[in-house]
Amino acid sequence: MKKFTVVGAGLAGCEAAWQIAESGFEVKLVEMKPKQMSPAHKSEGFAELVCSNSLKASRIESAAGLLKEEMARLGSLTVPVARQCAVPAGGALAVDRNDFSSAITDMIKNHPNITVENRVFDEIAPDDDEILIIATGPLTQGKLAQEIQRLCGDYLSFYDAAAPIVTAESVDMQKAFGASRYERGGDDDYINCPFNKAEYDAFIEELCNAEGAVVHDFDVYEGCMPIEKLAKRGKDAPRFGPMKPVGLVDPNTGHRPWACVQLRRENSKGTMFNLVGFQTNLKFGEQKRVFSLIPGLENAEFVRYGVMHRNSFLNSPKLLNADFSLRTNPNIFFAGQITGVEGYMESAGSGILAGINAVRFANGEEPFVLGENTMLGALSRYISDESVTNFQPMGANFGILPSIEPKIKDKKERYTALAMRSLAVFENME
Repeated sequence: MKKFTVVGAGLAGCEAAWQIAESGFEVKLVEMKPKQMSPAHKSEGFAELVCSNSLKASRIESAAGLLKEEMARLGSLTVPVARQCAVPAGGALAVDRNDFSSAITDMIKNHPNITVENRVFDEIAPDDDEILIIATGPLTQGKLAQEIQRLCGDYLSFYDAAAPIVTAESVDMQKAFGASRYERGGDDDYINCPFNKAEYDAFIEELCNAEGAVVHDFDVYEGCMPIEKLAKRGKDAPRFGPMKPVGLVDPNTGHRPWACVQLRRENSKGTMFNLVGFQTNLKFGEQKRVFSLIPGLENAEFVRYGVMHRNSFLNSPKLLNADFSLRTNPNIFFAGQITGVEGYMESAGSGILAGINAVRFANGEEPFVLGENTMLGALSRYISDESVTNFQPMGANFGILPSIEPKIKDKKERYTALAMRSLAVFENME
């Protein structure tokens, strides 16, 4: 009989343990609180929400709403509890954080198949008959971080300095153009957004005056220069750095641009591109406002904004399968933000999939991997896509789903169609 151990009682760990327990197996859930607290934690409860009481949009035709509905159809623990603990928040699912954590804690502790151990877990050495799920979150540190690094090599990051990501279809290609510098490589690997001098000067002015996000004591970053900080060092600093136009010719003018923002392909399908060198600490609303001044990005759809903060996460495309198991050791699974999924519900969703697949592995069954037309399936494929370079954590968004054909111009209609296509997968499963 296989033994199951889940490390971490955040949303991902609780979902993983719940899936295993509900499948009829006994599972040990190891949680360091209250023996040891991270800088972000305030309470001793499980599934603690430390940043916000909002779990994002509820409506099905939103990426966050679709994700939660998919999770509910897979037997989620956290989604129905969140709905029971909901407080008024317009179209968002917001919860009373204390009620939510208390309810999850009680359900976990009272499940007959779950044993909770409050201790610091710092050695990864599962027995041959033990299946281990590591769901220790984005602030994993100390001996356990060293153990993960020993297990995974150089594929563990301790700082998240990520540039914004936009959907390819939202870029105005009447202004932007595809090309690699000096014509090295294909024209579809990079999209270039060219500036003339007046456009550049106006952009730098707004960039330097934009409002930055508050940096908490556990939100530390180093080694990567925020684009706004670089601009404050001198007006021309960005165009001699990440915005340098050398090796590029704008086909609309036949000349080299005054400056240029390059967008680099983010995934194998070319549906998403990131802004090269644009790691930033600006508030999300400011990023939308200022970066929409970039020629070609006036109506860009941002599927992820830039962030710079303390964040332990794996370079999962080099390490994990789509079922969240470690390629070099199928007895070990990872779940939660440490895998590169970003957000509370995304973390919980990865925990569901890790728990389901841990049980399937124990039973000698094939992994359960959802198709790319579903939000959970697209996220699991993103974190395991070996073609992904410069891996950045990703939350639920419609940019990671394959496009609807023929294309639907109206955004609301397009999102509704994508959601209905996804839910049809679950209906066919049932």
